[in-house]
Amino acid sequence: MGNDATSVPLGADELFGEHYRELRRMAHGRLRRSGDLTLLDTTSLVNEVYLKLSDGSRQHFRCREHFLAYASTAMRSIIVDFARARSAERRGGHLADVTLDTVLAEQLAGNPQGLVEIDDALKQLAATEPRLVCVVEMRFFGGFSEDEIAAALDVSSRTVKRDWDKARLMLLAMLSEGE
Repeated sequence: MGNDATSVPLGADELFGEHYRELRRMAHGRLRRSGDLTLLDTTSLVNEVYLKLSDGSRQHFRCREHFLAYASTAMRSIIVDFARARSAERRGGHLADVTLDTVLAEQLAGNPQGLVEIDDALKQLAATEPRLVCVVEMRFFGGFSEDEIAAALDVSSRTVKRDWDKARLMLLAMLSEGE
């Protein structure tokens, strides 16, 4: 996979071109689940990810999974920023409450405030459990399977499943406190 000690770190531009179709698949799946939440289309989201990845920081990635995990984080950031802007436009209308469970994506469709609340909870969780945040970003925002997440984080699939379960419970508790 290119993550041995002799592999050469790859730049964002090179990897972006190589994995453009995969990025479009990720973006399309994420946007399909979020309905009209952001008013972004697949191409726009992928272009926004490119801009975020090529921000001049000269980020290098050790392998495909590392790059796609970073792209998932970028997608999360972009989608949340658009959701915040959309929520601000509504000025807090009558938004539905959100719970974090297996149908979270469907519940968030059309609810930018719920996505913003989850982002705030993820930021809080990152202070104590950064790997859990990575799992949530890759699974929820990137559409990765447990096996793909395990490869990217260099842990077992069972660990990813436990992390996903723990993250959901912790985020649910955080979201419940905010009510």
